[in-house]
Amino acid sequence: MKKTVLITGAAGNLGRAVTRKFLEEGYHVEASARNREEAQLLGTLGEVNATELNLMDEAETKAFVESLKRRLPSLHSAVLLVGGFAMGSIEDTDAEALMKMYRLNFETAYFMCRPLLSWMKKTGFGRLVLVGARPALDPAAGKNVLAYALSKSLIFRLAEIINEEGKGHDVTASVVVPSIIDTAPNRAAMPDADFSKWVTPESIAENIAFICSDRARDQREAIIKMYGNS
Repeated sequence: MKKTVLITGAAGNLGRAVTRKFLEEGYHVEASARNREEAQLLGTLGEVNATELNLMDEAETKAFVESLKRRLPSLHSAVLLVGGFAMGSIEDTDAEALMKMYRLNFETAYFMCRPLLSWMKKTGFGRLVLVGARPALDPAAGKNVLAYALSKSLIFRLAEIINEEGKGHDVTASVVVPSIIDTAPNRAAMPDADFSKWVTPESIAENIAFICSDRARDQREAIIKMYGNS
């Protein structure tokens, strides 16, 4: 029987690389999409079951997980890639800016992790992979992206708590921390940068697939820093 992975943000630049990697590894892929266009795009990648979903709606997200439980005997892994980015120092960042990043980066992960953790504990296995950010770990890098850094810092705490909850149930949470990802939008935004120092989506996808593989069965509470040469 194929293992099943859930990938949120699967239509993004990183999401497409992660989706392709799990398809190559023989997984059945369930994915979330923001709209019909994204769902159709995901269908072109291979055997992907894409569902339009608003991950900032807790009730809708919970209902989606319940629908997965009715269709699937278990969920092997979940890779939660949805998030957003914004510039801004303390002086620039008001409550609205903070809440926007909090909702995009933390609530989208939390609303999915909460029902998934309960399900995985009952089935006795699960791998959750979250995406952190370098500015959340480095104040010098975070001072000009304050709301983004603060919201991403909560991802690390969430993973720690999930790992405590998951002890004895073979459920773990890991956090992948990329620096600048080598994507077309990032190249367009920073045309004078040295792209060779950036980390590729494919490299991140390889590491995420490893975290979810049997080869990493003894790994717990992992923080994977993928900074390339930057």
